[in-house]
Amino acid sequence: MRPGQRILLVEDDKSIALGLAYALEHEGYRVKVCHDKASALNEIQANEFDLAILDITLPDGNGYDLCRTLRGSSDIPVIFLTVLDDEANVVAGLDMGADDYITKPFRLREVLSRVRSVLRRAGSASRDHDTITIGNLTIYTKQARVLKNGKEIALTALEYRLLLILAQNKGHLLTRNRILEEIWDISGEFVNDNTLTVYIKRLREKIEDDPQNPALIKTVRGLGYRMG
Repeated sequence: MRPGQRILLVEDDKSIALGLAYALEHEGYRVKVCHDKASALNEIQANEFDLAILDITLPDGNGYDLCRTLRGSSDIPVIFLTVLDDEANVVAGLDMGADDYITKPFRLREVLSRVRSVLRRAGSASRDHDTITIGNLTIYTKQARVLKNGKEIALTALEYRLLLILAQNKGHLLTRNRILEEIWDISGEFVNDNTLTVYIKRLREKIEDDPQNPALIKTVRGLGYRMG
């Protein structure tokens, strides 16, 4: 953790916000608490943050709108707080680029662990964005080269883009819709949900030691894929 990392906490339940802010500040974070969408938007426009923790249900809007606003101007990590733990809401948040979600009621120790993990991943990505290493795979993003056990792998433009999206979000669950939005129509190739499955299969055949039991690209049933 960098000293004094700034966290925007948007939570309309004042007792939950108070307890969570106290726990985060005790860990050395600087926390700005907002109880509604309007005040959160003012903070986003006026200040820079290292992480945003957003309640989904707010008295004057929702956390999804705040996430869209943040994603329009920055790539800071976002964690959703929600009582809505059904698959549709989880997928909606992840499709917007959220890094994690926590279901209420939660344990403070779990939240602190998730916060540390998300910030650690974000810091690692910013320090080492030219080279990505996952297992025996090394991606040199400036040269668009991929090596497995030191030997270069030949990938199509779409396969490379798919790999890069997964690798740049190492450890994060990416929904199929989000992946499709990222690779849509690259190289003039039409990609839909069915062909995405085919490209994942082809990519696994090139990078996995055992494509039938993949260790690098994991399928999260009903949601999408996670790498690393």
